[in-house]
Amino acid sequence: MFENKQQEEPFHSGEVYHLWSYLYGTKATLVTMQILINHSGDQDLKTFLEDVLENSFTQEEQQVETILKETGIRLPPAPPDRPNVELQDIPAGARFNDSEIAGLVQKELMTGRLLCSYIMAISMREDIGTLFGEFHTQKADYESQLFAITKDKGWIVSPPINVK
Repeated sequence: MFENKQQEEPFHSGEVYHLWSYLYGTKATLVTMQILINHSGDQDLKTFLEDVLENSFTQEEQQVETILKETGIRLPPAPPDRPNVELQDIPAGARFNDSEIAGLVQKELMTGRLLCSYIMAISMREDIGTLFGEFHTQKADYESQLFAITKDKGWIVSPPINVK
């Protein structure tokens, strides 16, 4: 995956901390996404959520976990997976609305991009910077896709327009 020379370079404490923390947060996000998929009633949103779960968050988890394992760094704990449930089995008062789900996922993607940018900036190893650059780009792509869905569904609440 990466050049051997880079893999031989030791991680500095910031890289270790942020790789471990990123993995810990990603594991929590995986469970959150499972819950949000259960709550989604809109098929387009549900398809998007399943795609971002499998092709972004799960892959990120696997890649960062591999790096930590290869360097002998203890892995963070993971919350248990959530079972699939039918939407109608979730009481109406306890259910997230699709527009709320879209907002939560958009926020997760946006904050994830910020964190990826930070990790890219503090990394001394080019392989780590490149990996998090790829994560950043993928999150931006998914954010654009989600924006198109929310716009199409009429879920965007725009701030007041200032016309003078």
